[in-house]
Amino acid sequence: MSEKDALSTGSPPEVELVVVTMTFDAADIGSLIAILAKYIVLSRMEQGCRNIDMVVSDTRLNRILLIEKWESPQAQSTHFDGATMVEMAKACQGLLVHQPDIDLWQSMSAHDLA
Repeated sequence: MSEKDALSTGSPPEVELVVVTMTFDAADIGSLIAILAKYIVLSRMEQGCRNIDMVVSDTRLNRILLIEKWESPQAQSTHFDGATMVEMAKACQGLLVHQPDIDLWQSMSAHDLA
């Protein structure tokens, strides 16, 4: 259902959320947190970003997980090809034990609270 159709019927528009997780194992946790905090602030301002959370593991030392929600595959893809993502990736060089683990998820039960 398009947004226009949803408005005319009173039904909320369908939500096609894409969830991205990025797991970082830090060699320098303080510097990595600063870089990721800046990345989150800038990314949240991008078209199609629903939310980004950063959590730290209680069981794995120096592990950070980002959980991103994007309103569509196109918004997520545009972000991954964009300047904010490239800047973050370059800034992480030398701060990680290995490359981050990145995974894409299709939402089965996420609700749009926007």
